[in-house]
Amino acid sequence: MRFRPNRSGINSLMKNQEVGREVERIARRIAASATGSEGDFRTDSALGGKRWRAAAIGNYNFAKSGGHAGSRRDLLRGLDGARGE
Repeated sequence: MRFRPNRSGINSLMKNQEVGREVERIARRIAASATGSEGDFRTDSALGGKRWRAAAIGNYNFAKSGGHAGSRRDLLRGLDGARGE
């Protein structure tokens, strides 16, 4: 027996408003967890042509966070925070 995904069902699910809210919620959790005492992250989300997408964008306080290494550290902390719940 071979598994055949329901592509039209998956595609419609990925454009669903509830899915969009969940994608936005996860991006906000990542940004909130990444924001340290010096970091400043923001989120952006939109319904694209095929699916919802979201991103945690930053670090806007780059100089104070320790440059590239600090920004990377903050973003990794954000990803860990998003898995926490």
